[in-house]
Amino acid sequence: MTKDDKSKSALKVKGGVEQPNQINSEAFGRFKKSRKKLLSADEYVKGILQGNRTILSMAITLTESSLPIHQDLAQEIIRACLPHAEKSIRIGITGVPGVGKSTFIESFGTFLTQKEGRKIAILAIDPSSERSRGSILGDKTRMEALANNPAAFIRPSPSGGTLGGVARKTRETIILCEAAGFDTIIIETVGVGQSETAVHSMVDFFLLLMLAGAGDELQGIKRGIMEMADLIAINKADGNNLDKSRIAVTEYKNALHLFPLPPSKWSPNVLTCSATENKGIAEIWEQIEEYSKITLENGYFNQRRNEQSKYWMNETIQDMLKRQFLENESISKLKKEYEQKVMMNEISSFQAAHILMDKYLEEVKK
Repeated sequence: MTKDDKSKSALKVKGGVEQPNQINSEAFGRFKKSRKKLLSADEYVKGILQGNRTILSMAITLTESSLPIHQDLAQEIIRACLPHAEKSIRIGITGVPGVGKSTFIESFGTFLTQKEGRKIAILAIDPSSERSRGSILGDKTRMEALANNPAAFIRPSPSGGTLGGVARKTRETIILCEAAGFDTIIIETVGVGQSETAVHSMVDFFLLLMLAGAGDELQGIKRGIMEMADLIAINKADGNNLDKSRIAVTEYKNALHLFPLPPSKWSPNVLTCSATENKGIAEIWEQIEEYSKITLENGYFNQRRNEQSKYWMNETIQDMLKRQFLENESISKLKKEYEQKVMMNEISSFQAAHILMDKYLEEVKK
């Protein structure tokens, strides 16, 4: 077809109406700028002390960040908030999977806010979140009433990372929440295993939730976890499960009698409760208040908090040393070489570790 033929053809494509840019570049630029903008430490602290939840959440996000600039700012905020912290009761809650922790915490939290006039912050530790990718985030949907309660604040723990790192961030979050005026801090363990130890090391009162009628009541429960418990509550004690729950109470009480009296001089008790029917919730709170009274009088309450502060200082030092060791460029390359040697049985794991540590110390001295 010639050029003249093309011009005479009925098949012509019109340019049409020019479409506007789908992205408002000016607005997007303002958005990006606002996202990067950080407040000053004084502005964060002022907002936290005024109970501003948006600023509190922003400050918590800073503590969770791994960026050095965020960490420096977060530590400055925490230092300023420390004199306003330490004014709450910290309660750790753990239990076997399916025990109904979220339902219990919602019932318990509602009781505390409505009947006792308390302000509560609910935090969570989930060392398994690196695999499950945000399993904790379901807490806000499962605790719908508390999520909409103006006297309650729910904060999921960051996903991924090591248990020690997540636990350290949770402890720093406790300080910020206390400074914001929350007088009751509830820490829920979502994972099972070492998370109980981590939570126990940052709370005043440790509550273990259990189920009745699930086979041998004591099977699968580590002695160490039971020894940590200041109170055992048999949840879902309702309907056909009521008689089984009463039997479980007797069995657990007998088991607790085998343990020596803890340093707190508090004898752990066993109660029943039903989170769905709001039964036994007030009695559990009475136990916590009684525990606080006794341990404050005998000095154990403050002694334990001091021991916890020292423990987390040492844990943080270990985390920092480990991170510096692993982030050292020359050690990182050498580590891969020795990993191969260990797998080929050319050298023992312990010998390889000693060699790498010696090399690291040489690097530090330079």
